[in-house]
Amino acid sequence: MLYALLDEARERSEQALREVRAQGAPGGTHQARLERDVSAAEHERRLTQLANTERGLCFGRTDDENQATLYIGRIGLRDDDYELKLIDWRAAAARPFYAATPRNPEGLVRRRHIYTRRRTVTGLDDEVFNLDKLSDTDRLNLSGEAALIAAVSSARTGRMADVVATIQAEQDRVIRSDLAGVLVVQGGPGTGKTVAALHRAAYLLYTHRRALERRGVLVIGPNATFLRYISQVLPSLGETDVVLHTLGDLFPGVHATDTRDPAAVVKGDERMTGVLRQAVRDRQRVPKQDLTVDADGTGIPLRRAAILRARDRARSLRRPHNVARKLFVTELLTELAWSEARVLDRPFDKEDVPYARERLWDEPGVRAALDRLWPLLTPQQLVAGLLGSVQAIRSAAGSVLSHPERMVLARQASPAAWTVADVPLLDEAAELLGVDDSEQRAARRALERAQRLEAKYAAEVLEITDIADLGMIDAETLAAWNRDNGPALATAERAAADRSWAYAHVIVDEAQELSAMAWRMVLRRNPVRSLTVVGDVAQTGSPAGATSWRQMLDPLLRGRWREERLTVNYRTPTEIMTVAADVLASVAPDERPPESVRSEGVPPRAVHVSPGDLAARVARIARDDLAEIGGPDAGRLAVIVSDARAADVAAAIPEAVPGDQPESLDAPAALLTVTQAKGLEFDRVVLADPAGITAQSPNGGHDLYVAITRATHRLTVVYDGELPNSLRALHQAEAPAS
Repeated sequence: MLYALLDEARERSEQALREVRAQGAPGGTHQARLERDVSAAEHERRLTQLANTERGLCFGRTDDENQATLYIGRIGLRDDDYELKLIDWRAAAARPFYAATPRNPEGLVRRRHIYTRRRTVTGLDDEVFNLDKLSDTDRLNLSGEAALIAAVSSARTGRMADVVATIQAEQDRVIRSDLAGVLVVQGGPGTGKTVAALHRAAYLLYTHRRALERRGVLVIGPNATFLRYISQVLPSLGETDVVLHTLGDLFPGVHATDTRDPAAVVKGDERMTGVLRQAVRDRQRVPKQDLTVDADGTGIPLRRAAILRARDRARSLRRPHNVARKLFVTELLTELAWSEARVLDRPFDKEDVPYARERLWDEPGVRAALDRLWPLLTPQQLVAGLLGSVQAIRSAAGSVLSHPERMVLARQASPAAWTVADVPLLDEAAELLGVDDSEQRAARRALERAQRLEAKYAAEVLEITDIADLGMIDAETLAAWNRDNGPALATAERAAADRSWAYAHVIVDEAQELSAMAWRMVLRRNPVRSLTVVGDVAQTGSPAGATSWRQMLDPLLRGRWREERLTVNYRTPTEIMTVAADVLASVAPDERPPESVRSEGVPPRAVHVSPGDLAARVARIARDDLAEIGGPDAGRLAVIVSDARAADVAAAIPEAVPGDQPESLDAPAALLTVTQAKGLEFDRVVLADPAGITAQSPNGGHDLYVAITRATHRLTVVYDGELPNSLRALHQAEAPAS
């Protein structure tokens, strides 16, 4: 119905535009022609708006206590009787959709998120604020988080009522926390910390729209699959003010996905700032003796003392390398100009210097010589040059890193094969190198002067035609019509392409995985320090990640952060969390697991197989689970496997979509490594090779805790060899091998 209204609105605007353009015959007054152009521009703008709302036209619904239902979307639409059928998300009537929280429902009984692909509804996610006011039919048709909350609430015990109240209070504190400052949301598996953080984003975008829309919000997740997952949770985050990135995508032009870097711990250490700083200085070279520079066949002497003086003067500016290079080059071109005059024995004075510098700079020999002394560098060139040379590493890190640390950094075979751990180094390098934007700034000033002249001329046209008195258009808009600057970019598009963009707010999910260097990169994107940091230090898989929030954040934020804890696990059943608690105790004995409030009545099981039979047995179990689930609409299955066994298991289950493909979230079965499974939940999980997961990294025990807690209903662990000691509770529920 809504898309039919959209099509009708589009047809009306197209017809109106055709009628306006039909008035384009020569003749008529200036005023008539200008009115025609104004009207045509308005219809074109409306058509562009209607075209841009084709994707995700309607993404929400609210049901209030007065039994009134509203649909929320990207624009407002009315039917032929002028009855409002779709509420623009920016309208006052849409406020409860964004502002409602469990403790402050804003008069709502239910909030529904609607997922679409093209013009087809693909899923629903409900939040219920007052279960008693829902009809029996509505209760049976609840989807997503609301179904779990309703299941918890349905038990007629005071304890269950207390649990729901606790969930509501905890998440409400997160959602409505002040915009300013750094909020850390610490929560174990199944506590809803990601959903709470995303609702906080929607709440902030709506209640602080003016402050946030100009600079936008950045959401950082652990992998592309996770970002696609959260973009489905809140379709309203698809608005043009939100940018979604992984850490590997934060540096424009680089797309890094490989997390298996043997040097990740060293690269994540903040000492790398000193290493990179010295690597830059090492590229500012002074020869051991005087040089002779070729200029069109003439050898021009260049004294070492002059090079040393120019280098020291450029360094004294304390500007980034590429910015300070301009002074270095200018000084040496001046030196070469006087030296050339002496060699050629021709008259020369100060007035000749600018012309001589310009001419010499056009000489390939001169430019090559100066580039060797102080090269113009990209971050990629600097970092690849460092990692690809043992000598460069020794020179830059000799006094900072130990010999084993220096050796693990070396990557001579493929220095530019970027891993996720390299991206913060590239970002740090970009800060140290900077950009010489003097030409761009000059061009920008020239453009601004031209635009002022265009606006002045447009104002005179409006005055002559008497259009100015009608208030239909201003001079700047009229001038813009006659200027082709290409398509207008949304905030998100401009921000994603600009490394130096300063976001108004940043959300970091699975934040425990970030190294100190990664945090430096993130904080550059938010100078005002307005962040929502979401994670669980007990699930830290990266050896460079956080062992505690205080250890990681205090050096960076000097104590200026606050913490909210989510303590209730309402997704993972008690039977699975009992096993997970033993794993947690083995790797983080000081951390308490969240209290699980759901019971499935079916304990997780362990299946021991003969060596060489693991992949085939995992495939059989996965297919049996899929048959029991009964179809994609009834649930999802994940096969989580160690990195070493991933290829074998993938070959045995070709129907399971690998986690690096976007289709994995829509497929009945997904095949994931632990890294790819972070932040995701599935109805059933088959966990293969737990010992391999434990052994594959120094934080393998934390990875096992993550893998164990991805299931919301059933868990099967398949292993050959020995079962890890932390899974001893599974021995009691071990299934026969056949």
